[in-house]
Amino acid sequence: MPDRGSGPSGPRIRVGRPSRRIRTLLMTLGVLAVLAMLFVMFSGFWTDWLWYRSVKYSSVFTTTLWTKIGLFAVFGVLMALAVGLNIWLAHRLRPPLSAMSMEQQSLDRYRMSIAPFKKWALIAITAVIGLIAGASASGEWRTWLQWVNGVPFGKTDPQFGMDVAFYAFDLPWYRFLLSFGFACTVLCLVAAALTHYLYGGLRLTSPGSRATAAATGHLSVLLGLFVSLKAIAYWLDRYGLAVKSSGLKSADNWTGLRYVDANAYLPAKTILFFIAAICAVLFFATLWRRTWQLPVIGFGLMVLSAILIGGLYPAIVQKFQVQPNEQAKEAPYIKQNIKATRDAYDIQDSQVTPYKGNYKPTGKADSQRLRDDADSTASLRLLDPNVVSPAFQQQQQVKGYYQFPSTLDVDRYKDRDGAEQDTVIGLRELNIAGIPEHNWINDHFKYTHGYGAVAAKGTETADGGGPQYTESDLPSKGQLPDYQQRVYYGEKTTQYSIVGGPQKELDYSDDGSEKSYSYRGGSGVSLSNPVNRAAYAVAFGEPQILYSGAIGDGSRILYNRTPKDRVEAVAPWLTIDGDAYPAVIDGRIKWIVDAYTTSNGYPYASRTTLGDTTADSLTDGQRAVVAQQNQVNYIRNSVKATVDAYDGSVKLYQWDEKDPVLKTWMKAFPGTVEKKSAISGSLKEHLRYPQDLFKVQRQLLTTYHVTDPGTFYTGSERWQIPSDPTTKSGNAVPPYYLSMKMPDQKDQSFSLTTTFTPNKRENLGAFMSVDANATSGDYGRIRLLKLPSETPVPGPQLVQSKFNSDPVIANELNILKKFGDSEIEYGNLLTVPLDGGLLYVEPVYLRGANTNYPLLKKVLVSYGDNKPVLEDSLKDALDVVFGKKAPSTGTEQPPGGDTGKQPPADQTVQQALADAEKAYDDGEKALGRRDLAAYDEAKKKLKAALDRAAKASEKAGKSGG
Repeated sequence: MPDRGSGPSGPRIRVGRPSRRIRTLLMTLGVLAVLAMLFVMFSGFWTDWLWYRSVKYSSVFTTTLWTKIGLFAVFGVLMALAVGLNIWLAHRLRPPLSAMSMEQQSLDRYRMSIAPFKKWALIAITAVIGLIAGASASGEWRTWLQWVNGVPFGKTDPQFGMDVAFYAFDLPWYRFLLSFGFACTVLCLVAAALTHYLYGGLRLTSPGSRATAAATGHLSVLLGLFVSLKAIAYWLDRYGLAVKSSGLKSADNWTGLRYVDANAYLPAKTILFFIAAICAVLFFATLWRRTWQLPVIGFGLMVLSAILIGGLYPAIVQKFQVQPNEQAKEAPYIKQNIKATRDAYDIQDSQVTPYKGNYKPTGKADSQRLRDDADSTASLRLLDPNVVSPAFQQQQQVKGYYQFPSTLDVDRYKDRDGAEQDTVIGLRELNIAGIPEHNWINDHFKYTHGYGAVAAKGTETADGGGPQYTESDLPSKGQLPDYQQRVYYGEKTTQYSIVGGPQKELDYSDDGSEKSYSYRGGSGVSLSNPVNRAAYAVAFGEPQILYSGAIGDGSRILYNRTPKDRVEAVAPWLTIDGDAYPAVIDGRIKWIVDAYTTSNGYPYASRTTLGDTTADSLTDGQRAVVAQQNQVNYIRNSVKATVDAYDGSVKLYQWDEKDPVLKTWMKAFPGTVEKKSAISGSLKEHLRYPQDLFKVQRQLLTTYHVTDPGTFYTGSERWQIPSDPTTKSGNAVPPYYLSMKMPDQKDQSFSLTTTFTPNKRENLGAFMSVDANATSGDYGRIRLLKLPSETPVPGPQLVQSKFNSDPVIANELNILKKFGDSEIEYGNLLTVPLDGGLLYVEPVYLRGANTNYPLLKKVLVSYGDNKPVLEDSLKDALDVVFGKKAPSTGTEQPPGGDTGKQPPADQTVQQALADAEKAYDDGEKALGRRDLAAYDEAKKKLKAALDRAAKASEKAGKSGG
């Protein structure tokens, strides 16, 4: 018998409401999920606030935060109110429903479906639009702060007579307001039109009038506002011509007015402004006329005028007035561009001096004079900071969990006699990858810091070719005065560490033995508060921070530990130089960071792209510039910053006291930048001219060393930056720091130097130097030595080719490479002006198969037409190239001298090479059986055979020639 509740389709199941317990559980889970999301959002905000407070720059956080909130609220509300008001108004102006057409019958379904939710739909739409608009506006906080706090430049543009501050600070804000107005008007227009259509105010297919009078008036006002904004845009476009980029034959990133701009576009923009204003009035008049006939005609006239007056007319002027005599027409505007660009990049005082560059010694006495002057003209740096890092790593790493940067830094320190010497320096930083055993405690509690600075003389090497250390070992000791050696903040320190609590850190005593240590610096954020621990556990995705017993009273978390990151965080309006460098100052290791103020609104000044301009053969991710804006046409090294390597404290110092951009930011963030007078004398001794600014200036000077408009237009004197001849990357040669004196200087000065070649040629075009010593009265003075074009002087690439193609040098280097399967590495090719000629010096390093670091083995030197030489030391190379002594290989007579030595007649190249080959084989066999005495003897025989082969080859070459 079937069940009573059953039927043909099975039993009926009544689905009731969930039980009260389940509903309570679901509500609880929902509340917890919301609270969790809110805490995740809170943790990011809270940890940021704690970090800024820990570095004593909380005002930067609050000023930035309140500015963003204010912009978000004001513009978000404005956009939401404007769109919401127009939707409400369009709904209020809807016509009464009468006999409905087919179109209205189909729309009636949509009206009925949204009728119960009209209020909520309006709120939702306006809220979303307001949030998007507010978020976009909050990103303009820099623009707002510069507009509110702008300081005059005291310079005006030549066309409109407006202060540069108008273009740098005011115009960007006006353009933002204009773009916001356009967006708001368009959204209001679309929203109103859709609402009118939905409720019958607009009809597309119904018979009779297409729009009611109310809809016509409403939409006409919105269209009138749009055209009014277009009129304002035309007026601002007039000023925008002064900062508009365009192409010119001799300048790729030309900025400012040209002849066609001043004589065609400028009057066209003015005429279009008045036409747009009249057209806007016609749209507003529709409120009374109730017809779109006149405004549509006016709008069509405006569009036609924009095509004819704004497009066709300037093209006619360019074609028939400018092109037939472009150089003469553009000359006044080129002159204005040259002046503005040189001012904007601070190269207006660069001094260009003619220099022969091809001086030839006239005899032995003259050669001796050159030899003596070579010692006093420059402290030629043999230790290349870009090559010797592996030697520091191998010899001074000491522990596997330490490391040095791939490119070391050049600074100046006093030796024991008080004389200043160029020094290559690097810090022994923590290397997380080298920790013996990885776990959370080791990675973040035990191995927390690096230890000590390592320094070496820049102009000397130790026996064997390694660095001549002035500060070395672990702990470091040497010529530097006592200092705090622990490095908690460095370029390689990217992970967080928790210090100062129950868990002790690995450290070292004075005798180099391991000991425990607890951080005593004041940096970092306290984790004693459980709220802080929870916030960091969420922010770092590390739950152990919340409950680990290794964290207790006194525990502090250190993060944002690289110098550039810290400076960028406390001064987010600055562009940061790519190379932060360490200096030992007053018992502390200080990272020195150069920072720039930039602008993209300097009238008539041509633009440059910082990322491209500052790139060279050494640039990597660590040494890349940190730019707030990549396209700029104004830059100043306005701030010198320091970061303490032990306690992470950040100091910002005003360096350029005249820079209006920095003054503007100092008004916006009072108290964040200290006056220049606060820089101590000991710190000032280590400040230097920054590389990235120098690279930007040298790029501009390839074109803007010319001040004559005619020469500038032809481009006949344009230079280029040569590629690095010591690498195969093809990237630009980096600038080099060294102490030297230019022809007009009496004494050596710490300088930053580079070379130029003529456009698409390899001979030398110019040599550039800037006084990089911050204590010098000539600091920042740019000197340019211009080489003659009629008597070409070899540039870096040609000099490198000259070295490589010399048979004697090539033979010796080939033998060196074969011995022990070694590799040759070339150091920096230094160029030094010397008594009317150019001295080239290049260290040659040898990296043997059994060593993973290079050792200086030879020095290449060239001067003018003299034969290039390869010797064991710089002194020997200079002696040989200037004829003071005979070369160690080859028999060519040096200039001004006569050795009187000739190789024996029976000494042949073949025999010498055979002897060299036998010596090489004997050495390999001795090395295999670990017979060091026999190995050394074989090396001596190989050297002797090499010398004989070179001499014989030279003699054969002469007799054959």
